[in-house]
Amino acid sequence: MVSAHRNLTQQLVHELGKDILQGKFSIGSKLPSEAELCLQYNISRTATREAVKMLTAKGLISSRPRQGIKVLDSKHWNLFDVEVLNWILIGKPDLYMLRHFLQLRLSIEPEAAYLAAQYASESDIKVIEDALLRMKNAEDGYDDTLEADIEFHASILSASNNPFFIQLKTFTETALKVNLRFTNRFKAITIDEYKAHFDIFDNIAKRNPQAAHDASLETQKITLGLVDDAIAEMEQK
Repeated sequence: MVSAHRNLTQQLVHELGKDILQGKFSIGSKLPSEAELCLQYNISRTATREAVKMLTAKGLISSRPRQGIKVLDSKHWNLFDVEVLNWILIGKPDLYMLRHFLQLRLSIEPEAAYLAAQYASESDIKVIEDALLRMKNAEDGYDDTLEADIEFHASILSASNNPFFIQLKTFTETALKVNLRFTNRFKAITIDEYKAHFDIFDNIAKRNPQAAHDASLETQKITLGLVDDAIAEMEQK
């Protein structure tokens, strides 16, 4: 019975979270009341109240007496929450959200490369090298472009041996997937892209922290620059 109750709560959390991220409820708008949600989803008041509490903890909504349940601005969302990240993917991420992702990656990944060059074990470096090989295969059309790219960047976060960076792997994966939405990178990795990633790996393997940092920073800046240009073009229309 407890398990069924928990499942109903999780189901409501997922449905409402997905609806919010898909834009079915606009920022500042009201959701149905708890009583209305009970009827709409045919679940108990207790399960509904728990679902509302969970969405409140994720920063998606506020629930106050006499004010009802309101959708909050994205600046309040817990963007490091795995469920929220997944809802962003199935929702409607825009270029501005992508820029926010990339701005944070710009702050994180070069430093992770710097730390990896200092603290990575030989097995860590082998994992990065294996991911780079997958990227080479993707360049030749023999592997999945997105999965290879994600594995490469995630392996560097792990090689930093910093637990905070390691826990950002899910965030990085989502950022790369959102990026795919706008670049349509179903094609093989280009030679230039592979070379840029090889430079990061090579400097980590050679234990050159600053060069690894700079190589990573350059790739992040190029990607962010493309998004900034796309936003500027969109705003001029």
